[in-house]
Amino acid sequence: MITVLQILIVIVAVALIVSVMMQNSDSDGVSALVGGSETFFGKNQKNSLEGKLAMTTKISAGLFVVLAIVIMLVSK
Repeated sequence: MITVLQILIVIVAVALIVSVMMQNSDSDGVSALVGGSETFFGKNQKNSLEGKLAMTTKISAGLFVVLAIVIMLVSK
């Protein structure tokens, strides 16, 4: 059981690394906090490649945390 969980966490970790590395650097992230202008692509970001990569990152990060906690609880 632990071996299967360890293999899963390695796969999720690789997916997390790849999804983070494929994202563009957000140079105007600070201006978005103070109310930067929205463009057409900013409004429809969920359907773009950047939106899909962001969603993949969030899902894989959540799975990584859950798997890490499950491995910790099972290994006791």
